[in-house]
Amino acid sequence: MSVVLRLKRFGTKKKPFYRIVAMTKAKKRDGRALEEVGYYDPKKGHNQVALDRERVEYWLKNGAKPSATVKSILKRLEI
Repeated sequence: MSVVLRLKRFGTKKKPFYRIVAMTKAKKRDGRALEEVGYYDPKKGHNQVALDRERVEYWLKNGAKPSATVKSILKRLEI
């Protein structure tokens, strides 16, 4: 079971809002997540992001791989 940190889309048409979640690679984008670790709002000023750093580090230490977008968000937040 490979775990991925990726975005789960919410919001309406042309007003996206994402939750950063840990889920198995085989699940669909908006499928059931193992755990929600934060959110990302690209429409707000400076792309508002909130994360539970402890849980993100836990998942990364246990082999979870971030998607390309989540990887850039983590890099920007220096995690």
